[in-house]
Formats: sequence, structure tokens, C-alpha cells
Amino acid sequence: MIKAARRIFLLSKKAYGLLRREGFKGLWRKVAFLRKLSAKNSYRRLLAENRLTEQDRAELARRIGEMPFRPLISVLVPVYNVEEKWLRRCLDSVLNQVYPHWELCLADDASTAPHVRRVLQEYSAADRRIKVVYREKNGHIAAASNSALSLAGGEYIALLDHDDELTADALYEVARLLNRHPDADMIYSDEDKIDETGRRHSPLFKPDWSYDTFLSQMYTCHLGVYRTRLVKELGGFREGFEGSQDYDLVLRLCEKTEKIYHIPRVLYSWREIATSTAASAASKPYAHTSGLRALNEHLARRYKPGEAWCQSGRWDFVYDVRYRLPENTGVSIIIPTRDRVDLLKNCLDSIITKTDYARYEIIIMDNGSVEEETARYFEAIRSDKIKIVEAPYAFNWARINNHGIDVAGGDVFVFLNNDTEVISADWLTRLAEKAVRRETGTVGALLLYRDGTIQHAGVVVGMGGWADHVFKGMEPVHYGSPFISPLITRNVLASTGACLAVSRKTVEKIGRFNEEFIICGSDVEFCLRAHENGLRNIYDPEVRLYHLESRSRRNLAIPESDFALSARYYKKYLASGDPFYNRNLDLFSPVPAVTPQRR
Repeated sequence: MIKAARRIFLLSKKAYGLLRREGFKGLWRKVAFLRKLSAKNSYRRLLAENRLTEQDRAELARRIGEMPFRPLISVLVPVYNVEEKWLRRCLDSVLNQVYPHWELCLADDASTAPHVRRVLQEYSAADRRIKVVYREKNGHIAAASNSALSLAGGEYIALLDHDDELTADALYEVARLLNRHPDADMIYSDEDKIDETGRRHSPLFKPDWSYDTFLSQMYTCHLGVYRTRLVKELGGFREGFEGSQDYDLVLRLCEKTEKIYHIPRVLYSWREIATSTAASAASKPYAHTSGLRALNEHLARRYKPGEAWCQSGRWDFVYDVRYRLPENTGVSIIIPTRDRVDLLKNCLDSIITKTDYARYEIIIMDNGSVEEETARYFEAIRSDKIKIVEAPYAFNWARINNHGIDVAGGDVFVFLNNDTEVISADWLTRLAEKAVRRETGTVGALLLYRDGTIQHAGVVVGMGGWADHVFKGMEPVHYGSPFISPLITRNVLASTGACLAVSRKTVEKIGRFNEEFIICGSDVEFCLRAHENGLRNIYDPEVRLYHLESRSRRNLAIPESDFALSARYYKKYLASGDPFYNRNLDLFSPVPAVTPQRR
């Protein structure tokens, strides 16, 4: 006990010294480094704890024997001039599968390396489940994948690159899911990278199917499993989309089905070598361009001409989808306040000077201001554009914003805290163009502390035992592991009400904020209601504001009733997990980090 107390004292002393020398950012960089180191160790522990023993394999074989549905899975591998050692490891990973009901469909794309044919002939002679087609002319990966597809006799196909590896339980986990969800048209799993020494690292723990996330990035990737009949009906892989042929396939597939399931386990290791995008996205620049074209063709099929389009994001394989905002769309910005003219003035000045969309009104909900300075400021700013509405009752965030809805004239409501300041000029356009989509529930923003670190990049229900902001305190940079980057547009279960957009039509469909809540929780409950009504909640990181976080209400303690209500309304997700945050990630840290779990 004394030793533990001494360690805590010494760590606190070191942290305080670092804070004095380098400030909060320096302290946070140190903490981030230690968490990154801890995450690496956590993933090693997870791999160690989930390594299959002979006893495990025997148990899985028993379970397979009891499965009522044992589909044949065709593993498609297009092959071209791959090094022999990587090809053998790839093929061996299929032969090592616990689930025996597979066939391996190999298409040699006219390889010039003589060892390729020799190895393929060796393996096909040794196991009759292995089929090979030798193409006479090199046609690139889409054509080769179609040649492999032509061999497939299974009900499902699984895609495997010629230098990657499947975990031994990969196809077992797929069959296991299919026994629970035989309607599945597509299945994807988590993945990691594997270097030339065989070291597995950099896991990507993905959310469940997230359409808007997928429009931003081909995040489903490996392992991808698809219903064979549907893939063939779609025409297979389209030539001309090399490098993003699987992205193009899924974009076409999700136009036909929403029966897409996620296995939250790492079942696929992506080989990290110089020629692979696992090592460098710049190794195949044509693939980014192919993905952009596939995405724009998808948007053209799904929306009316000119209604939606995609532009390149800031990074390779990241895309930024934009939507045409209907003419004359009015936006009502609803801002609760009580005195604190200093905060409100900065907020309003930033809106007025930086916003590039003109059709908006600002509704100031005055919740009992008493200072003369506030009264003078209200008189100075009151105009056709800025309304001051009296809200003379005890503070209740939900009630104040519902009152704002009553007096608002816009097609879109943006609920905004008075301690925020606009950074990005197109913030309002982006919020509104997403909010008016008929499938949208709410739209949230990237909120930053004054020092530039993240205050809000989406809410995870269950984080901290309640609900909290993921990525909080981290630098706003493009992280690639172990979770989806905070700098791409993605689906979330909820966003903070500090900056939240919703259309009038959505409010009419799902109702208003729940006034049982007093301070905290009604924003999350509202987002959950949108989700449960089949609407998508979206987080857009290009909508950027500073948020000083509760500066105007810092003396208000959160009542116990808000926690009790949250426990009731969040119950389903506290039990089953947030579908947009992987269960392998630690819910007691806003920094995405691995938490080991057994099978």
C-alpha cells in the first residue's frame, strides 16, 4: 500500500514538473507516447491470449460438426509474380484453417517468375480443394479476380491477396456468423499488419456497418466475404478500377443489400512489404484515383445528378463527400445563454465574420440574464438576423432548446453552445447539407480546445460507464490504428449538443429533446432515438469550432437524476455495446486502445 502510494506520488511529481516545463501539450505528448506503448503491449497480450492451442482446435472442430449450416467458402487469390515465401505463407494460411469446408481458387495472371507456376502446381496436386487457372495474358487484379471467381463453386467467396495471411479460425468465424445470420450478403472482419519477420501489429478495430464512414474510406477491406450469387449478378470485379476493385464492388453491392455484418475479431493479416499499401499508401497512387472514380459513380447512381459528389480528402484513400444544399434552405442557430457577454460576443462574432452561408438566423435563448452589460449587448445586436428570446425558468438544456425550436423558422436547427467559436468558414453549409438528407438523424462537429487538441470527435455510448467523447485530448491528426481516424467523416451513435445539427423533418419524425434530463444526457438520448428510427448520425471533422466546454455553466453540478435517466435510456447500448465503436477497444479511456478479450 505504501509502495503504491509512493509510486503515485512520484508519477504525479513528474507529471507536474513536465507540465511546468512544457505545458499541457508536452504533458499530453508524453501520455500519448506511453498509451501508444501500452497499446502495443495490449495487442501482444490479445494475440497471446487468443492463440489457438490443439485443445482449442479440437473444440472448434466439435462446434463445426454441430453447425446446422456449413457453407462452402471459395477463397479467391489472384496471383502475380509474388515472392515464393509470401505465396507459400498465404496458401498455408488457408490449408491451416480449422473450418474444412473451403476451396481455394487461384488465378495466375500470366506471371513471369517461374516459381509461381511450380508452387501452384505443387499445392493443387496436394489438395483437391485447390483449383488453379493460368491466364495467358496479364490483365491486372480485377481481371485476375474474375478468373478466380469463375472457379468458385461456394455459396460465399472470401478475398485474399497473394502475400497476406488468414488466421486459423478465420473461416470458422465466418461460418459461425452465417449460422446466426444466414441472410448475410457481406461479412467483414477486423485486420492487422504483418511484417517480414512475421510480427503482427497495427490492428484496425472497425465499427459495424457504417455507410457514411465507408463513403470516406474503404474501411471494411480485409477480410471481405460476399455471397457468390450476388457478386456474379453484379458482374464481378470491374476492370478499370484496379487497386480499388473491392471498394467498387462493395459500393455496388450496398446499393442492392443492407445485410452487411461485421465480425469484431482480427482474422486477416495484411503483409507489410515495400510494394504493398500496407507499408505505404503512396505505393499504388492509381488505387486512390480508382476509388475516387468508383465513389463518384456510386453517388451518381444513388442520387440525382449534381446532388452528391466526392472530392479527394487530405490523405490517400480518404474521400470527402459533399451534397447539394437545396436552394433557400434556412438554418436557425439556437444558442442558450445567461450573461457571459464575453463568451457570447466571441461566438457571435465568429459566426458573423466567418460563415460563408448567408441564409441563417441566430436565436439567443436568454435564460435569466441579470447583468446590465448583457441587456445593453442584447439591444445592440437585436436585428432581423438575431432574435433575443426570453427563457425565464430554471436551467434545463432540453427545455431551452425545445423552446428555441418553437420560435425558429429554419429548415435546419443548429444547437450551439455560447462558449464555442467558428473556425471553418463552410461549417454551416456542411452541417446543413448533411442534415437535410432524408436518411440523416443528427450531424456533429470536430470541437477543439483552445490549445488545438480534440474536445469532441463523436460520442461513444458506454465510454466511462456512461457516454463520453472519443479522442478527447488528442492532437487532431490522421491516426490509422487501432480505430477509424478522427479526421474522416464517419457514423456515430451520438454527438454532443454543444454543436449539433438536425432537420425540422427529423424532429417531426422522432420528437424533440427529452426534458426529463436537466443538464446532461438529453443530446445523447435524442441521437439514440434518431438511430433507433433508422436514421444515421454523422460526425463531420471538416466542421470545426473551438469549444471552451461548459465555461458558462461550470458551477452547475450534474444532478443524479440525469445519470439515472441515462442508465435507463442508454441501457441497450451499455449492455450490447456501441455499434460504431469496436468492443476490443477500452471503454475507460478516450484514447482508442486495445483491451484484451478472450473468445
